[in-house]
Amino acid sequence: MLTITAELRDQIIAHARADHPDEACGVIAGPAGTDRPERFVPMLNAARSPTFYEFDSEELLRLYKEMDARDEDPVVIYHSHTATEAHPSRTDVSLAMEPFAHYVLVSTAESEADDEGRVPFRSFRIVDGEVTEEEVAVVDAYPDTGADADE
Repeated sequence: MLTITAELRDQIIAHARADHPDEACGVIAGPAGTDRPERFVPMLNAARSPTFYEFDSEELLRLYKEMDARDEDPVVIYHSHTATEAHPSRTDVSLAMEPFAHYVLVSTAESEADDEGRVPFRSFRIVDGEVTEEEVAVVDAYPDTGADADE
């Protein structure tokens, strides 16, 4: 299950809407070894395409160096689909290289929005070509872990 704050969910959706009609993409980093998305990192879709996304290689290298320096992992890798449902395509599955990441998809296709204009927001695990949809829990804030109690 992906647990994500409403603020981060809203940032992903806003990025997807802003980049429409092209696909949007990005990462949410979190503390290494955790499953807690914290730092929103919108990325440039180097493909600038409504049907495909591609991280800019230099930008991605900088991000991974930064995450390494900050002791972070890519907890969420997200992108949007502009004309189809929020489900990984064959290309998405073939490019999924982070077995511990949550792959979040948002559909900005007009036909996918509900009566109130909300877009589908779905999360998947993609490991060795196997796609498993997972539940998404949206919270106002993460529970305090108590790690700072002695400080």
